Amino acid sequence: MGFLDSILGKTRLPEAKTDKLFAISTAAVTLDASLGYKADGAAGVCIKPMESSRYEAARAEIEELLKISIKETGTEYKIQKDEYNYVWVVLADPDFEDLVTNIQMISQILMEQGFGTQLLAAVYRFRGEAVIYWIYNFKLGSYYPFVPASDRQRDTSREFRLKALMEKEMPIEKDESKWYPMWGMPL
Repeated sequence: MGFLDSILGKTRLPEAKTDKLFAISTAAVTLDASLGYKADGAAGVCIKPMESSRYEAARAEIEELLKISIKETGTEYKIQKDEYNYVWVVLADPDFEDLVTNIQMISQILMEQGFGTQLLAAVYRFRGEAVIYWIYNFKLGSYYPFVPASDRQRDTSREFRLKALMEKEMPIEKDESKWYPMWGMPL
């Protein structure tokens, strides 16, 4: 950001960081073998809504590539909005590696089309003694656990245990104040 931008109050949104996105692949093995949490075949990408013809072109490219991927991997997808009007590409596939690969593909397309600042999070759902979500924050380039409990409460003690057990396996966000709950996810 330049001096003039700071005087005029213009700020640049951070671009998405995807370099650590694949860390979930090896972490999933540990989550299953050591902790009993299995990937349950659901994942998604959360995108900040935007209005533009370039976005429609990116959406069309994502859908075209997902249609090709479906033929190869059997991954199912849908694009929908959540209760907060964020756009989600929701994926379903019993093969966890296919989910991870498709999340990466969607992220790359959006970045190549100039929408890296619109990418908010990738989310992977696991089931064990509770339903847990591993959320990758594209702006921070790190993961954090989200364990919803009843009445829009979080199981923070389980989240902290998961952090302690998994921080050697994947890049965990150290600042817990940035562990945003993602209520209303369509997965």
